[in-house]
Amino acid sequence: MKNFLLIAVMLLTTFSISAQEKKDKKPLLSPRAFVKTADINISYGQPSKRNREIFGALVPYGQVWRAGANEATEITFKKDMMFGGTAVPAGTYSLFAIPNENQWTIILNGQLGQWGAFEYDKYKSKDAAHIDVPVQKLGKVQEKLVYEVKKDTLKISWDKTSVSVPVTVKK
Repeated sequence: MKNFLLIAVMLLTTFSISAQEKKDKKPLLSPRAFVKTADINISYGQPSKRNREIFGALVPYGQVWRAGANEATEITFKKDMMFGGTAVPAGTYSLFAIPNENQWTIILNGQLGQWGAFEYDKYKSKDAAHIDVPVQKLGKVQEKLVYEVKKDTLKISWDKTSVSVPVTVKK
């Protein structure tokens, strides 16, 4: 009987702790988002504006940014690609950006598993491409960071800003 009571107490305690852990978990402010096409997959942390000033403030101009939230954004090319005019072999890359008011530099880097851009300088020798693209001002505020792949373009939009990179399968 003592063994039964001991086991019952242990099980109740375990269920109680497990239920409390689930209750305490809050949804991520920047959940993981995915874009999947026939040739390109993108995985990124999707932050929201939440009444903040984004470019030039939260995301400083002239500094390497993870192009998302939390882990560095990762982009997978299933085929050899032309990315903004640069030949890039099929594979998975970390995607970074250096935003400026009128132009961004989009960077593909071969080092995966980076948290943010904190160690980018350590791995910048693994860069596969640097592409300069003009900034387009959006007519309305984009609340969440969004990646889109349409036709021959990778588009990144957030807040009042958008940039596009030409991307095609290499022939």
